[in-house]
Amino acid sequence: MDLSICIVNWNTSDLLRACLESIEAARDDLRVQVIVVDNASTDGSAEMVRDQFPGVELVANDENRYYAAANNQALRAATAPLKLLLNSDIEVPAGGLRQLVDWMRERPAVGAVAPALVYPDGRPQHSCRTFPDPDTVIYEVLGLSRLLPRSRVFGKWRMSWWDYDEDRPVNQPMASAFLVRAEALEAVGLFDEQFPMFFNDVDLCRRLWDAGWEVWFTPTVKMVHHHGGSTRLVRRRMIAESGSSFVRYYEKHYRGKISPLVYGFVVLLLRVAYAGRMLVAALRGG
Repeated sequence: MDLSICIVNWNTSDLLRACLESIEAARDDLRVQVIVVDNASTDGSAEMVRDQFPGVELVANDENRYYAAANNQALRAATAPLKLLLNSDIEVPAGGLRQLVDWMRERPAVGAVAPALVYPDGRPQHSCRTFPDPDTVIYEVLGLSRLLPRSRVFGKWRMSWWDYDEDRPVNQPMASAFLVRAEALEAVGLFDEQFPMFFNDVDLCRRLWDAGWEVWFTPTVKMVHHHGGSTRLVRRRMIAESGSSFVRYYEKHYRGKISPLVYGFVVLLLRVAYAGRMLVAALRGG
């Protein structure tokens, strides 16, 4: 195999079908293994894959194991030296798989690369961020990142000053479409399952960088991302999980490494900010 594609699905049957069709159309001459892990969907997703895509390796879980654990299932079954993590709400362009594989093969020091993500209307998505150091969290919670998005200081975390128009190393791109080298995963391990839905990709990128593997973004390939196909179904629960995972991430990577006063202040800010998001979502009926 040249490439293993790992897809986790939960109740996005139509989006998953479009994703798999786009992969079929973009295979070119690559030997591609496609693995779908379905997290106990109730919309017929698993049956659709069995009936319409017999060449796809399907793992049908009898319970929702969430993103990190389900992706680990797929990664353990993946046999190629390059493994593409792909959300079920992604569509791959013609030639995109070959371009991404060739890009990685030409750069042996790179452990992972993410393509550009665009909305269905072609607008670019801001899919890369720096690691959430204390200063970036403070700017975010105080609203300075939104007030001055083009500032390299206040827009640091979201990288909102950048136009996504060049190949460059980045701290942590979204894992919605994320090509990772098997050798790099062997060095750092799979997803940390204490982050079931959120910040598992941030944690993985941090471990890759810490182990000496570069993580890059390239606009060479642009993939359509319908964004939040699964998580919007349970918005308030996902906000709560995101907040809890952010705090767990901070405990893993910052506790004992920064001032206890700064650590406590940042964690307090995170809890207050996510409580506010939960309240807004409840008032909106989301």
